[in-house]
Amino acid sequence: MLTFYHTPLSVNSRRVWVALLEKGLTFEAVEMNLGGDQFKPEFLALNPFHHIPVLVDDGFSVIESFAILDYLEAKYPTPALLPSDPIALANTRMVEMVTLNELNPAMTPLFKEMMGFGTESPEAVEQAKQKIDGVLKFYADKLGEGDFFGGDQLTLADIVAGTFSPWFEKMGLPMANYPTLQAWTARLVARPAWQATQPTEEMIAAFRDRMKARMAKG
Repeated sequence: MLTFYHTPLSVNSRRVWVALLEKGLTFEAVEMNLGGDQFKPEFLALNPFHHIPVLVDDGFSVIESFAILDYLEAKYPTPALLPSDPIALANTRMVEMVTLNELNPAMTPLFKEMMGFGTESPEAVEQAKQKIDGVLKFYADKLGEGDFFGGDQLTLADIVAGTFSPWFEKMGLPMANYPTLQAWTARLVARPAWQATQPTEEMIAAFRDRMKARMAKG
């Protein structure tokens, strides 16, 4: 039995959640309250670094979302989320790592403004948008004319990058400038796994209120 410890608003959690659903695996989802659940002894026994997500499979605990994705692919290879073709595999891995190392930090100022957690300087916002523009051009190049980064095959690249993509328009990024990515995002969000894991507006509003309350306390 798989047990998945997560929180719905975490992109790190969501990529694992989507992979579990896309593979059709049966699992128990344990939603964590990050106001303290992550510091409880029983959770620290699973992850001493008190982060989510965590996957437990028959007593074996896996931490870090990318490690979990690789574990799932190796242990439960059908349906495959990694292509066998060397170029497609390299593209998949490149998209995953560019999302983690380039896109994620660049989105921070835009996310902060979108959520009302403060304002960044116009220069910082413009710099972030330029960085993201470079990432989106890279995505478009690797996607080409395919439905997914693996051509007809959904891959981990689609899952990792695609759990960010629904936020692009909300952050003021003109996705009409990237028509192939816009169509790719539409294909993803129509999939049951994306619909089942999409945070509701109520969840987002509650998160915003909690964070603002914490920030007000200093």
